[in-house]
Amino acid sequence: MREDYLHYLWKYQKLDHQEMMTADGLPVRVISPGTHNLLSGPDFFNSRVLIGDQQWAGNVEIHLRSSDWYMHNHESDPAYDNVILHVVWVHDVEVFRKDNTSLPVVEIHNLVAPETLHSYEELCSNNGNRWINCENDFSEVDDFLLSNWLERQYIERVEKKSLLINDIFEGLAGDWEAVLFRMLAKNFGLNTNGEAFLSIAASIPFSVVRKLRRNSLQLEAIFLGQAGLLSGDCEEPYFLNLREEYDYLRKKFQLNSQGVLPVKYFRLRPDNFPEVRLVQLAALYSKHASLFNVLINCAEAKEFYKLMDLEINDFWKTHYTFYKSHSPRRKTLSTNFMDLVIINTVVPLKFCYARSKGKEQGWEDFSMIEAVAPEENQIIKKFRSLRPKIAENALRSQALLQLKKEYCDKNACLNCAIGVKLLQKEHQF
Repeated sequence: MREDYLHYLWKYQKLDHQEMMTADGLPVRVISPGTHNLLSGPDFFNSRVLIGDQQWAGNVEIHLRSSDWYMHNHESDPAYDNVILHVVWVHDVEVFRKDNTSLPVVEIHNLVAPETLHSYEELCSNNGNRWINCENDFSEVDDFLLSNWLERQYIERVEKKSLLINDIFEGLAGDWEAVLFRMLAKNFGLNTNGEAFLSIAASIPFSVVRKLRRNSLQLEAIFLGQAGLLSGDCEEPYFLNLREEYDYLRKKFQLNSQGVLPVKYFRLRPDNFPEVRLVQLAALYSKHASLFNVLINCAEAKEFYKLMDLEINDFWKTHYTFYKSHSPRRKTLSTNFMDLVIINTVVPLKFCYARSKGKEQGWEDFSMIEAVAPEENQIIKKFRSLRPKIAENALRSQALLQLKKEYCDKNACLNCAIGVKLLQKEHQF
């Protein structure tokens, strides 16, 4: 038995009310179970119950055993002074308030229908044979419920991505252009070099980027130089020119590389090599004077694609690194790459910016990501095998990734709208 299941039983009142009484024999009638509290403090706020002939209003605390009250030191915590009822699976010890009066307790293990318990065990007691607990029922979940829950999942995922943005924002005294620079750098590094690129961006004051943005060569020099990519032996004139520029700019702006993480190449496709991505980032900043304002006002994915159409130094048409050439080809940002930037930077940044201005996002604000193709990975493929049309765009695929990671993998069916709906179909008194 898990305590979160007891929360579910109380929240939805899946209990035999005719037999509900306190341990000392007083009948209990629930007028309102209260508001479920997911933070610290009592489990349910503002509950209303009739105990005997006396109506009580206050908080309800739920435990597997009544002795858990003392195990959790609630007797010395003022947050629990207003608890009016202790709901437990097994009553094993009497609990007293600070004034030495007995706290009413209801034992519920005999108030739950066997069918209700069986349904819970069937759904939540996965023995490892199922990919997700509800996979046998997932295709039958109501479209309206599923759509609303996935919208909620997407908001949760964006809020999680926003944590890093908010941390950076606070550290940069509210300079949104500087925040964007760091987030774009991280995204240009993708999974392999994201943290390294973020450390590179953090080592360059954005005031320096502002001053150099009309000179693409100088931007390339400080990006590549801070990444440690201009320290090798190479006789290529372009390389020597970059290194000369970097040596000058490093001294002028007193740059140092302390804290910069080394870039990686392992299992990278050549188009994602650090040199190429850093040069493309430099091209983006030399092309747009006020990139943040442009992005914030960018409402559609196709506008963003046009914004990201970049031209880089001709040297890179025949190179992925400084040391080896290949047959000529134009290196552009692929649609898949730009979609990742929309998913991981543009939309979360818009979300955070709106929140900072006291605005709540409406679904029209997510039209950009709804126009982006869904990611293709094993999790999305598996969901499609259960429900073929489940992921028609990136909003849905992001929501499904959030659902799988934060609910399915954690066996948190009792906190999931789908799991709760499946359980509510079952027997109740």
